[in-house]
Amino acid sequence: MSNHPHTYKTYSEVKLQQQQVLRKNVIDAACLLLLEEGPESVTVRRVAQKLNCSTKIIYSMFGNKDGLANEMYLDGCRLLAETFQQVPITAKALHDLESLCSAYWQFSQLHSSYYKMMFGGALSDFKPDEKSLEGTTTALIRIQQTVVRAMEQGELEKNDPLLVVQTLWATLHGVIHLQFAGHFSQPSVAQDVYRFTLTKMLAAFTTVPVQE
Repeated sequence: MSNHPHTYKTYSEVKLQQQQVLRKNVIDAACLLLLEEGPESVTVRRVAQKLNCSTKIIYSMFGNKDGLANEMYLDGCRLLAETFQQVPITAKALHDLESLCSAYWQFSQLHSSYYKMMFGGALSDFKPDEKSLEGTTTALIRIQQTVVRAMEQGELEKNDPLLVVQTLWATLHGVIHLQFAGHFSQPSVAQDVYRFTLTKMLAAFTTVPVQE
């Protein structure tokens, strides 16, 4: 009796697969518009034009522009998480933390449209929903884990790890935001300020308070 190599999927499985492919295609098209033409081009109508389909199809999948923007936000979170995953883990947690913060800078430069959309308010009136905010937390978890490890190794002063991460994030984002707003003469100056800020911030967290 011969084996039959043929496989098949049910109608429901095929339909679901087609919907997933279409959904990803819409997100990819919106992200491409973001990268090529900027945040102002990301509208349901423009995405529909790029895909040569009706706006009704996009509305049926995402509900509205915010629904689509949230999916793009999550796509950016995945890119950020992948960027952090490429940073090797070494025996020195503080060194790893510096490397992760440098990777964050690289993400902002290589994926500036995503960065501006996620953290710079580039899409007017868009506020990430709870799921998207969880995506940010997941992307940043590598930094928090490294902060905890640095504290355990005695390289950072014992503190609330989340507070350290959020303080670092807010401060470094400030430099990037100023760069995008054109307040530095050239990218290299912004990068120098970023490195200097990072060095001073880490030094502040490694300083043991004076006992009175």
